[in-house]
Amino acid sequence: MYLPILPLRFKDVPSLNWKGWRDYWVKTPEDPAIETAEEAKEPAEADINELCKDMFSKMATYLTGELTATSEDYKLLENMNKLTSLKYLEMKDIAINISRNLKDLNQKYAALQPYLEQINLIEEQVAALEQAAYKLDAYSKRLEAKYKKLEKR
Repeated sequence: MYLPILPLRFKDVPSLNWKGWRDYWVKTPEDPAIETAEEAKEPAEADINELCKDMFSKMATYLTGELTATSEDYKLLENMNKLTSLKYLEMKDIAINISRNLKDLNQKYAALQPYLEQINLIEEQVAALEQAAYKLDAYSKRLEAKYKKLEKR
């Protein structure tokens, strides 16, 4: 068996070509503690049973943890859905109030509509009266100018 002998520090590594790497491999004596593939033995039947029991108990613990985590996730989703449902109910109540207030405002506007039309009519009449006053003023100024002209003669 060959094992590499590696230098402890980077600066100890000389610049080697491919052939130089052979110097870093040394043959080790066959160590009886190192098993080869042929020497590997099957564990005893009791060990296998104990290992299977251990594996199944750990698998059960793992699956229990996974199922608990999934269950907790679903509980969290359920709580989030409940909160969202409550929020939507609040929003529904707000929308109903807004709708009711809007209907009230529309009814009040409809009740005020005749008065608003009267105000518009009065505004038009005031504008016409104002025009008539301007025309009367202009006419009186011309009449005054004619009177002064006739008085001078």
